[in-house]
Amino acid sequence: MPDTEANQHAYPQPDAQKPGLGFPIIRAVVVFCLATGAAIDAALGRYHGKRTGEAALLRQLADTFDRGDVVLGDRSFGGFYELALWRARGVDAVVRLHQARRADFRTGRRLGPKDHVIAWGRPDRPEWLDDETYASLPRTLAVREVAVQVAEPGFRTRRLVVVTTLLDADAYPAAALAALYRARWHAELDLRSLKGTLGMDVLRCQSPEMVRKELWMHLLAYNLIRAVMARAAQDLGCPPRELSFAGALQAVRAFGERLLEAGGARAEELREWLLIMVGCHHVGDRPDRVEPRARKRRPKHGAYLTKPREQARAELRNGVRA
Repeated sequence: MPDTEANQHAYPQPDAQKPGLGFPIIRAVVVFCLATGAAIDAALGRYHGKRTGEAALLRQLADTFDRGDVVLGDRSFGGFYELALWRARGVDAVVRLHQARRADFRTGRRLGPKDHVIAWGRPDRPEWLDDETYASLPRTLAVREVAVQVAEPGFRTRRLVVVTTLLDADAYPAAALAALYRARWHAELDLRSLKGTLGMDVLRCQSPEMVRKELWMHLLAYNLIRAVMARAAQDLGCPPRELSFAGALQAVRAFGERLLEAGGARAEELREWLLIMVGCHHVGDRPDRVEPRARKRRPKHGAYLTKPREQARAELRNGVRA
């Protein structure tokens, strides 16, 4: 966001950046619907400091989930207390094993090859957890660990362990859990649509209050596009994720002005054509696609600003070469 004093006070830049050279950064955790890609809720916080991590922000969104829901997340959300608190709400979780833990498939109750149920012991109470909640949580938590071997060539990860509170191997086979965890990547694609396609990666507002409004307006616009995609997918009889978000955005922008001017039967006709156009933008079927994590287009060369802008301007006025 813009480097204003108010923004820096509310959302300080990383400590590694020199004063006057960095930008205020906000951390956002978004809960997406796996079926449609819609943003259900979001929590905002500072980029660093106590209780500003992703797991802490997700705990603020606990009321977003209903009994019977499943939280699908990466290893950041795989701690004992995260899983225990979800189970206390009647919510299950499917996450990746945290890097601080090691899976030993020689222990526990064996369900299949590299698939077992074990008991995690309750760690010491963290400072963010109150005594009453801590006492209400079980001393041990039954979790299921499933090793997943990634056979597709080109994938960075070759082996991972999925952790879940879904313990019934008949109802939830290991292969289904592996496929479900792979679908977690949709969250990364949804964030890319928000930050890249809608331009939420760089904010424009000068004050923290307006920055937060700008973020929520991006989420509102994102959900409006997802709603149009869901309606078009329903008419086509296909899953909403088979349609292109960028294509839907282009169609809505193209029809937007005409829809504002039209009324009655003409507006209804335009809406039908809009859904048809959105339905024409299908995502290509590219199973197991791999791409190098590198850019082909070279950036334009230019000097970096190594001092506060006002200081650099003053030096230029005084004839000092920047």
